[in-house]
Order: sequence, then C-alpha cells, then structure tokens
Amino acid sequence: MIELKNDDLQVKLNEHGAELTSVKSADDQIEYMWQADPKFWGRHAPVLFPIVGRLKDDQYTVNGQTYHMTQHGFARDMDFMVIEHEDDHAIFQLEATEETKEKFPFDFTLQVTFTLEGHTLSVHYTVTNPSNDVTLPFSIGGHPAFNVPLEPGNGDFSDYFITVAPKKAYQQIPLVGPYNDVKHEKTLNLSTPMVLDHDLFDQDALILDLDHVETTLMLSTQLNDHGVALTLQNAPYVGIWSPYPKKAPFVCLEPWWGIADSVDSDGDFAHKMSIHNAGPKKSFNAGFQVRFF
Repeated sequence: MIELKNDDLQVKLNEHGAELTSVKSADDQIEYMWQADPKFWGRHAPVLFPIVGRLKDDQYTVNGQTYHMTQHGFARDMDFMVIEHEDDHAIFQLEATEETKEKFPFDFTLQVTFTLEGHTLSVHYTVTNPSNDVTLPFSIGGHPAFNVPLEPGNGDFSDYFITVAPKKAYQQIPLVGPYNDVKHEKTLNLSTPMVLDHDLFDQDALILDLDHVETTLMLSTQLNDHGVALTLQNAPYVGIWSPYPKKAPFVCLEPWWGIADSVDSDGDFAHKMSIHNAGPKKSFNAGFQVRFF
C-alpha cells in the first residue's frame, strides 16, 4: 500500500489496479472513499482501461480477429509498478504483456499519477504508444466511489445531493442493458441540485454528455460542511452510479474518456464509439481533480 499525506489529507493507494482506496481528513479522520464492502460492490476506485463499460457480447474484432474482454477492461485487476513515490505524489505504471495481448493485441504503457496538494487530489492518466508503426486504440476512465453519508450515523443517502456546474440541461445517454443508446438521448435538467435517491439508478448509471467542457460535480449535504467536488477539464462523459436495487451507501462520480458499446455496435474496434487513437510513439493525456472538504 502506497501512502500520500500532507497537513490536510491522508491517502492510500493500492499497487493492485493503481486503485485509490482511502482518503481521510487529517484532523477528524473522516473517510471519504467507499471501503469496498463486497455485499454492495467490492471495489473503491478502479482504473478503466483499455475500455470503458461493456463490449457487445464481451468481444470485439481487430483486423478480422475476435478478442474477448470483460467490462471496463483488465487494468483494474493487474499489479502496477510504482516508478516514483514521495509524500505528495506517486506514479504507477502498467505495460503490455503476453497476458494482456491475449485480450488486447497492442503494445501500450499506462501511467497513473496521483498528486496531493492541500485538500485536492489530482489523478492524471498518460497512455503512450511505444510502437513504431501501429496505432493504439483505447478508452480510459475513472470510477471513484464516495461514502454517502460521509459521517456514519449522520444522515442517509437522501440527505445528499449532487450539484453540477455549469448549471444547465445536459444530454443524458440512456443505457439499454449494459449498452449505450446514444440515438435516443434524453435531457436531464441539472440547473438545480439533484437529490440522491436509489431509484435514480434503476436503469444503471446516469451518463452525461459533457462535450469536453470543464465540469464540476459536487457531492454535499445540508447536515454538515463535508463533501467532495470532482472537476473534469476535457472529458466527453461522466457517469453517476450506485448499484440498484441494493441501496448501497455510496455513489460513484466517474470521469470517462470512452463509453460502452452502442446497442447497434458492429463489434469492430476501429468503429467503436468514443475510441481514442494514439499514433506511433505518441501519448494521450487526461485527468481529473477531487477536492475533499
């Protein structure tokens, strides 16, 4: 377990999956992160790579060859190397192996950098294509889960709300089963705070089309002054999710540079919606910040 710390926060990171597992306030020891109770969901904040969401029938084709890969890809289930670590930052790295090439036939280097400054934790993804002549297609995203309520015994799920800035009506991409139905987008008015209710997630995640505009989602309550604010600079989508109908005491705010296959996907990875293509020797950079208060 890797630890970051300053006068405001204490952070724990797991080399398995480069997963953020704990963020506690230094003064009152409030735990902000969901603690992975398998009764509800046995993860904290997995890294989604090289896909976000699910593939049609958990398979896809590259140059006519079929490959199998389960939801959200394999990075979350692999051990990363820690290539740098100080009190205020850590860099985790994952590279392609023979095992990954059985699922994803491309060379890659994925780095996940965590930087702690004051009450803010920044997460940065760098995907590098080491190939001299092959383009690397991929998606990437985060899946951090935050305790609701933040203080055990002080309020419940419905006492919390999510405020989105800019305040406006967003295009919401519905899901049909695990697949997106972008052709039938809905409008979700978030000009006022969205009060949390487990029934919001009866069709799985709420997916907002951000159109790469800087967006902040704040999870808070009127019962106290504690909460989290997640800011995305250039993400095309954000998912808001809590498992239904389990009534789990957490909610995920998920920055996505990718999305599940569409309901009419033909399975060809080159045609996949919201895929990124890193050319030979090129890198892709993305990230988000979470302020804990």
